[in-house]
Amino acid sequence: MTAPQKPVRAAGCVLWRRAASEDGLEIGLVHRPKYDDWSHPKGKLKRGENPLAGAVREVAEETGMDCRLGSPLPTAVYLAGGRPKQVRYWAAEAVAGAFTPNPEVDLLVWLPPAEARTRLTHERDRPLVDALLASLHLA
Repeated sequence: MTAPQKPVRAAGCVLWRRAASEDGLEIGLVHRPKYDDWSHPKGKLKRGENPLAGAVREVAEETGMDCRLGSPLPTAVYLAGGRPKQVRYWAAEAVAGAFTPNPEVDLLVWLPPAEARTRLTHERDRPLVDALLASLHLA
């Protein structure tokens, strides 16, 4: 019998900014050409890295945005490449920065919550939009 695999540890954010839309905010989603998918900015933690620090680093690397962290959001647990993966998420307000396409992320879009929920490729990412709205008392 083989021992269960340790989960891949990752962290990310549901990135948002204030907007003049009816919801008063937009959510930033990234497109990853390697997977041809739309998701929240996230990535694997470096050895010994604190999940909070990793979430902020990933947002900066993938979107070019500096962010102000807010409430913790639900942790996603799923299989990736046959291995368990655990992604800790936080709400994060984009406060400054500019997006530059890179090999990992070629597009960043800002969408109202309902459109963001529809654009997300993976079903597991959609409840995070609702969790963000609840954490901001907008749900």
